[in-house]
Amino acid sequence: MSLKKIACIAALSTIASLSYAGSAHALGLTYHAGSYRDNTKVNEGVFSQNVNKAGYTTFDFNDGKVPGNDLVKYSFSKGSYSTTAYSGQTGIYSDVWAPSGANAEVNKTDYLAVFSDSDTIIEAQGNNTFSYFGFDAGALSGGNTLKFFNGTTLIKELTYNMMDAIATVGASQHGGQKNGFFEFFSEGGNDKFNKIVISQTEGGGFESDNHTFRVESVPEPSVTLGMLAVGGLFIRKRKNQKLQLAKESA
Repeated sequence: MSLKKIACIAALSTIASLSYAGSAHALGLTYHAGSYRDNTKVNEGVFSQNVNKAGYTTFDFNDGKVPGNDLVKYSFSKGSYSTTAYSGQTGIYSDVWAPSGANAEVNKTDYLAVFSDSDTIIEAQGNNTFSYFGFDAGALSGGNTLKFFNGTTLIKELTYNMMDAIATVGASQHGGQKNGFFEFFSEGGNDKFNKIVISQTEGGGFESDNHTFRVESVPEPSVTLGMLAVGGLFIRKRKNQKLQLAKESA
């Protein structure tokens, strides 16, 4: 094989490994009845199977306050939220409508309820994206809507009909409405997302709890260009070495 061909193959390999984020994939979705963060506590709703794993962040709303940290920000489209149960306003509550346990156990902790008065917006902070999001959905009802964005680009939308079709845990305290844990995960660079919008488009509310995220940093464009430049220098150096060896052996 010629040195030119070797150099071309190496260059393509380097660029492919650095540019994998550009390959096309679809945002993955799984559903299960849910796991418990602590098997001795079944009255907190259900959690991601990743809840106790390093690299994952979980917000359980149990302190009744808006969650968030330096990686994840929660906000409300109208700027405020309620803590008055049965107010019909988007807020954080503790009442019978909290998402149930895996066996329909009553959840006695605080949870997030979104009503048609406003959206709840979750954003990755800084130059970060989400590669995983899981949440405990409760008392699924018409109008429940979940949207995933990368900037202004809509990556995926999940509606009540889609969730209700696969959910399995019917809770008597919710009149038989379904509950369960939904997980969304990136399968490639094109489906990473940095914003999630939880909405309710009809009467009633969209109840959720125990949000889990995996946050990933995205290299700055200058860093990516720098990596490509280093790759190019490496290829040229290897080519020069091979040419020198060829001359010496001639």
